[in-house]
Amino acid sequence: MVSEEHLYAIALRECSLIGDINFHKLVRTFGSAEEAWKTAKKEYNKADGIGRKTVADIGNEDYLKFAEKEIQFCEKNNIKIMLRHLNELPYLLSECDDAPAVLYQKGKFDDSLQKISIVGTRNMTLYGKQFIGEFFEATKASKYISVSGLALGIDKEVHEQSIQCKIPTAAVLAHGFHMLYPSKNKKLSEKILEEGGALLTEFNSSRKPDRENFIQRNRIIAGLSPSTIVVETGFGGGSVSTAAFANDYNREVFALPGKITDPYSQGCNQLIFQNKASAISSIKDLMDSLGFNHSKEKVADLFSFNEISIQLTENQETVYECIKANPQVSLDDLAQMISMPSYKILPVILELELLGKVKSYSGRQFTVI
Repeated sequence: MVSEEHLYAIALRECSLIGDINFHKLVRTFGSAEEAWKTAKKEYNKADGIGRKTVADIGNEDYLKFAEKEIQFCEKNNIKIMLRHLNELPYLLSECDDAPAVLYQKGKFDDSLQKISIVGTRNMTLYGKQFIGEFFEATKASKYISVSGLALGIDKEVHEQSIQCKIPTAAVLAHGFHMLYPSKNKKLSEKILEEGGALLTEFNSSRKPDRENFIQRNRIIAGLSPSTIVVETGFGGGSVSTAAFANDYNREVFALPGKITDPYSQGCNQLIFQNKASAISSIKDLMDSLGFNHSKEKVADLFSFNEISIQLTENQETVYECIKANPQVSLDDLAQMISMPSYKILPVILELELLGKVKSYSGRQFTVI
């Protein structure tokens, strides 16, 4: 139900220097968005880090009129308005320091279900498409919500495979609900809602899909889920920012490794090499890491290690055997044990991860698979 607090929250968030963090400071200080709207301009010094310039726009009647129109728009289009400070946001997202003050939702989002965020490049290859298809086929008996960004490529494939496997899916938009970008995915967005999924955005109906909105949107994709999977991305791709947000929120990140010559595997390989993501070696291992109770039927490995005899190089064999003898050994200890500098060990470990022989943990610790 929309209340007066929702009206004042939308108006307050619309003020030019009131971002999500300043919004939360004001609400914590004054107790509500309505009270902040009415008193913060005179008593701004009560809030830490808030100056006169920050509150200059507060109280502007134009923002209240905008908020009234926004609420009317939402009521007309069956859009739910959720406020973080009223504990209306999805639980995991609300835990993030920079969570949106206001979140708009169309459709259904069952917050009691596990969430898995899956992102990647708009230039999806057959390799990425195959992985997504196999992942959803293997997990279709599990109860969870897939989360992605409704972009072309990987995002589109994630939403479509979710629908095909009867798994609810949530798309996070980089604009308001007055439009749908990209327009090619309009029918897909309608299908998401028809099949019990949701469209989410922090942007009101005046906001267009400006370039900076997409990075901002990515933090919500990361914040909604305990785990983010990066399927394919190039160096500096938008999905790398989603992984960075997930790392900042202390969430799990998994990346699909690929050939170093494949441009849309290079971002994933870099995340793995920098210990910002765990390498995906097989669908089965990924399901185990995600906590899915997969069926007793054998889940096919993404890479058929057992069918191929892998001949390790001398350095690979030395590092592998040492990790095998010392589970969860640290990089520093490993360097000392085998008398090899850490900068030479890291590339070898990445090679072993790509071969599915070794797994990395936070804190630069390693174990064999």
